[in-house]
Amino acid sequence: MDMESASSVVLQALTQATSQDTALLKPAEEQLRQWETQPGFYSVLLNIFNNHMLDVNVRWLAVLYFKNGIDRYWRRVAPNALSEDEKTSLRAGLITNFNEPVNQIATQIAVLIAKVARLDCPRQWPELIPILLESVKGQDGLQQHRALLTFYHVTKTLASKRLAQDKRLFQDLASGIYSFACSLWSHHTDCFLQQVLAVDQAHALSSLERTLLSLKVLRKLTVHGFQEPQQNMEVMGFLNAVFERLKQFLECSRQVDPDSPCREKLEKTIILYTKVLLDFLEVHPCAFIPLIQRSLEFAVSYVFTAAGEGLVFERFTVQCMNLIKTIVKNEAYKPCKNIEDSKPESLEAHKIKTAFFTHPTLTEIGRRLVSHYFLLTKEELAMWEEDPEGFAVEETGGDSWKYSLRPCTEVLFLDIFHNYSQTLTPVLLEMVLNLQGPSNVEDPVQLLMKDAVYNAVGLAAYELFDNIDFDQWFNNQLLGELQVSHHRYKLIRRRVIWLIGQWISVKFKSELRPLLYEVILNLMQDPDLVVRIETATTLKLTVDDFEFRTEQFLPYLESIFSLLFQLLQQVTECDTKMQVLHVISCVIERVNIQIRPYVGCLVQYLPLLWKQSEEHNMLRCAILTTLVHLVQGLGAESKNLYLFLLPVIQLSTDVSQPPHVYLLEDGLELWLVTLENSPAITPELLRIFQNMSALLEMSSENLRTCFQIVNAYIYLSATDFLQNYAEGLCRCFCNLLKDITNEGQVQVLKVVEVALKVSPVLGAHMFQPLLPSVFRGIVDGERYPVVMSTYLGIMGRVLLQNASFFSSLLTQMASEYNQEIGQLLGGVIEMWVDRMDNITQPERRKLSSLALLSLLPSDNSVVQEKFCGIINICVEALHDVMTEDSDTGTLKDCMLMSHFEEPKLTDDEEPPTEQDKRKKLLALEDPVHSVSLQQYVYEKLKAQQALMGDQGFGALMETVDTEIVRQLQEFLQGL
Repeated sequence: MDMESASSVVLQALTQATSQDTALLKPAEEQLRQWETQPGFYSVLLNIFNNHMLDVNVRWLAVLYFKNGIDRYWRRVAPNALSEDEKTSLRAGLITNFNEPVNQIATQIAVLIAKVARLDCPRQWPELIPILLESVKGQDGLQQHRALLTFYHVTKTLASKRLAQDKRLFQDLASGIYSFACSLWSHHTDCFLQQVLAVDQAHALSSLERTLLSLKVLRKLTVHGFQEPQQNMEVMGFLNAVFERLKQFLECSRQVDPDSPCREKLEKTIILYTKVLLDFLEVHPCAFIPLIQRSLEFAVSYVFTAAGEGLVFERFTVQCMNLIKTIVKNEAYKPCKNIEDSKPESLEAHKIKTAFFTHPTLTEIGRRLVSHYFLLTKEELAMWEEDPEGFAVEETGGDSWKYSLRPCTEVLFLDIFHNYSQTLTPVLLEMVLNLQGPSNVEDPVQLLMKDAVYNAVGLAAYELFDNIDFDQWFNNQLLGELQVSHHRYKLIRRRVIWLIGQWISVKFKSELRPLLYEVILNLMQDPDLVVRIETATTLKLTVDDFEFRTEQFLPYLESIFSLLFQLLQQVTECDTKMQVLHVISCVIERVNIQIRPYVGCLVQYLPLLWKQSEEHNMLRCAILTTLVHLVQGLGAESKNLYLFLLPVIQLSTDVSQPPHVYLLEDGLELWLVTLENSPAITPELLRIFQNMSALLEMSSENLRTCFQIVNAYIYLSATDFLQNYAEGLCRCFCNLLKDITNEGQVQVLKVVEVALKVSPVLGAHMFQPLLPSVFRGIVDGERYPVVMSTYLGIMGRVLLQNASFFSSLLTQMASEYNQEIGQLLGGVIEMWVDRMDNITQPERRKLSSLALLSLLPSDNSVVQEKFCGIINICVEALHDVMTEDSDTGTLKDCMLMSHFEEPKLTDDEEPPTEQDKRKKLLALEDPVHSVSLQQYVYEKLKAQQALMGDQGFGALMETVDTEIVRQLQEFLQGL
């Protein structure tokens, strides 16, 4: 690409690519895409974004194209890779000067230099670090800042490399520049502190930015630059200095105006100091041991004493709590149960922790966590009033504990309580005792304190198992609290029902459940929405519990379900609707068919909710889950939902529709349970299968469910389904089998096996293209046992139930193998006998015996040669299936089924699905369950004897081992 002419052309294309006019934008983007692989293109981009006279948006876009090009074309092995000469020129151009005036562009240039450094530094780019260090030392303020910014991004990128060789290179770099980085950080820090004292805000901000960047560099060097940092005096010196600097910066915060630009940067720097400690603790727990005492003293003093008043802010408090928590629960700091097996480092750390966490210290921490940090704030109480749904969702937590104060305090409380329960249990019990009886509704402080203490008792439920008689407390105290209807007491009503939810799986007598359901029924009608939502959550925990008994819940089911439905309609936020839907799903799942009389309103409402949630895919996932449980509860009656249900399945499983990314997994589960509970096929249900071919081609983690759906269609209506879709399925299966795991191969083959079981003739005809590969697998001796077992199951079905098809297949394969038919049949029988041990399922073992016996009577010399093997298999199978009849004392085939009986179910057992019934009826016609193996063996041997005569048959039986003959005679006694 000629530089002179190219520059103007590329500049024009970049200018058009920043346009809002798509007529200019699209062609320009296409042109730039084509130039990506042209030699010289990136040199032109470099010149453009280094030209400060050009439009900022154009320069910004040039940087982005350059950055993307590094990812695609910088590596030597990449297609259309950049030449070494051009890369050398680009590297030199990137570090010629550090004077970019626009912050955002400067950051992007720093990032792209770091990307090149990741690939080329230090081998192909040894001059990068020295030039950066030289530029950082410069007097020009802008150049110094930009070089420091780049230095940080390069350090960050090199520190992230994880190969052993790369780690060693970074450690070499760290040892070479650590002293300089420390002095740089110290210099900028001192400058900032002096400027704050001198009330020089403008210069203070500039120095603070440099302090922040140099600290970021030091953080990466300290955490990732040393294998044994405890042996490096500079590293440990820096880490000790962190505490002093933190104190200085916290004191500084008093003098910095809360609204000044400096304030935000100052808080970021304070947080970064804590991150240095936390990162070092995580990566080098043993090297951190000398810092444990100081860390605990520092964190506890600022968070749990008056020292922190007026200085700390929420994020800093969270970081201090995380520091305490990580030290308390660190496995490296815990001695082994057998002290002699403990490492010296663990013993030393444990000794330091034990010395620090004295009884008075722990008591103060425990009390302050509960009485200060657990109290609901004015902001939280205001949110409760103004946005009750937002408050309820916020209180459920999530993965935010690292960054949010309330969940963080709760996690710290749990960790400290777990590790020091002997000390903290009496403290908490005393707090509970001081709050006995109903609280004064006119005393908000007392109400808030009771809420906090009950919160602590709920969180520590498992630790307090032996110390609180919860059943007695529920009867004597908590029930009374729930009956106080004053609107200010909603705080306690909500907390008590939450508390019960925490204890329900820990210690709550089964006999008290009906009383609890009465409570839930009342609170679901509470005037306060937050109380109602919390009650619904406790209901979910209750019905989810192992001790749940359906018969205890049934008297309350209609009323509670109706109130749950009302709550679902009342709430408006997507998250809250999801929360209530999960409760409804859980109730339906646990009571199963008992829900049928009460779901009418829900069934009418769900289509409306589905339509309203078009933009909320996670809510739609919750609706799909509810529908799954609803279909299971309704059973065959779910056919009345098809008008709504089938379009939902259609949309959720259509990979051409964008929502499938979120809905597919739940949609497939709904599709499967719909088929399993369907009483009969419908044209609409059959039509949805058009979605399946694309799903099978995806070969995703949902493949197993897809195969289950295919099987469900075969069980539901084999004739309709196979005539419509078998040809396409066959093609799809043939492609899948070329590139699939052994487990996946078994899943494909099981579909064929099910088709042959349901309809032996139609199944063999429809899956005819797959059967030669099954035959080959048997003849060639497939090595994977489960695959071989499935091959033999399929061939057993064909041989036993479609002998003419087996004969034509044998003829076809004899031609392919260039063997006589008899010779090939002998090889198949021999392999079958040899690999019988691969078959572990008794049904398949019996099937193999019946299939090979079906070759008798025979005057075929090959079959007679293999007679001994066939008899061996039959005797093995007889051992598997013959059991003693308790009534008659005689042997009988335990797999025989004579009639279909509806099983008698207890309240907690799930009723059979329509598919279960179909399988049971099918089993009645299946030779495995309708033919006595004992009788079949006897009849086949009799027929062979009649064919050959006594003398010939006797000679044939002599080929069988005498012990096997003796066992066979025992099985056939009395016939």
